[in-house]
Amino acid sequence: MKKILIALFVFPLFAASQNPIEDSLFIHKIAVNILSSDAAYNNLHYLTKNIGDRLSGSPQTYLAEQWGAQTMEDAGADNVIMQECMVPHWVRGGTDNATIIYKDKNSNQQKYALHILALGNSVGTGISGLHQPLMRVNNFDDLEAKKAEVRGKIIFYNCPFDDTLINTFAAYGKNVIYRTSGADRAAKYGAVGVIVRSMSNSPGNYPHTGSLHYNDSTKQIPAAALGLDDVKKLDTLFDENIPVACSMFTYGRMLPDTIAHNVIGELKGTEHPEQIITVGGHLDSWDPAEGANDDGTGIVQSIEVLRVLKALNYQPKHTIQFVLFANEENGTRGAKMYADEAKRNNEQHIFALESDAGGFTPRGFYFDVSDNTSMKKINSWKSLFTPYYGDRFQTGEAGADVGYLTQTPQAGLAPDSQRYFFIHHAATDIFENVDIREMKLGAINMAALIYLVDKYGL
Repeated sequence: MKKILIALFVFPLFAASQNPIEDSLFIHKIAVNILSSDAAYNNLHYLTKNIGDRLSGSPQTYLAEQWGAQTMEDAGADNVIMQECMVPHWVRGGTDNATIIYKDKNSNQQKYALHILALGNSVGTGISGLHQPLMRVNNFDDLEAKKAEVRGKIIFYNCPFDDTLINTFAAYGKNVIYRTSGADRAAKYGAVGVIVRSMSNSPGNYPHTGSLHYNDSTKQIPAAALGLDDVKKLDTLFDENIPVACSMFTYGRMLPDTIAHNVIGELKGTEHPEQIITVGGHLDSWDPAEGANDDGTGIVQSIEVLRVLKALNYQPKHTIQFVLFANEENGTRGAKMYADEAKRNNEQHIFALESDAGGFTPRGFYFDVSDNTSMKKINSWKSLFTPYYGDRFQTGEAGADVGYLTQTPQAGLAPDSQRYFFIHHAATDIFENVDIREMKLGAINMAALIYLVDKYGL
């Protein structure tokens, strides 16, 4: 009798899952298999150490595609599809560097080297570089107030993360506009270049790159990100009203669009093969490091879902597609192609799950579903995720890639965010900064969610 009471307490009866104990036992099997397997470690290690950074159009792009196709085949995919798409091909072109020149209290000229990284898609300065006064602005309102002084300057955007926000993605969401649009806004008033405080709240001096967007109406000017220790140096000078000049050299340029592929592994459905569940992450990464957390962990977790379902001889009702998306970082062309092909072929996509927030300890999921009935069903599963730390279910944006499936219920894995922007788009995004066990816990939660959606629908 005591055992029955405990079971009812731990696994409340709910309409969405008619067999909560059976489901819990199967999810436990998922967890045991993933936690005791070396596959996730080996896959991430190979992707990061043997292939490394994977910016769209780079030679590593195609090595990663081949690796992804073979790895999903080895994991048991019924078939693997290479879905072609055209992607932008930006190259860094050289080692970015900058130096500031100023006079100390004794009127002696001083030079100080800055740690910068050109922003993705940015034009370069050319081999002659830029040699202009540096001007600090704290935000776009400050830029507007000082617009008469901007012409001929290199603008330094210094807008720090709001560290009072517990979810660091919220801080990133507020600030990323300075990276994406800062060059355009400054060029409108005659600026010749831009240096942006890195989108990070981390200590240290690693600049964090990322893409910018130019508008046709303004001149394209070079833009780079700056390490946070150097931000402190500049702030000290500007706070003391010391004039600062800057020499800046970047070499980025856009080449013609080139071919890449979404790598899609499939498990065919046994009852409704025409209905598709998608799970994936993006295969590309920025070039300063190995793309371990962004998004190597999401790729490996998606493959783990495939591997563990096959290992446990699970027969899905619906077709499950495991997608390694191309070109999320500076174009999202892979996601656009995947959604366009789905629409063109009248495919029925019933759910899409993305992992693109790092391989840290899972906290839950963000769900983007259109009706309350589906969300009630999802919430009725929460107790099944509690043992694996994934029971914080919230509504919100699921992810950049699955977001193109606009009529499809979506979810995004939500790991703890506190450390993510220590490594995001920086030289620190390496294999050694991934806790493999935390990454595996994320894969367990993803596999559990896919299992429940496949079994009970939404």
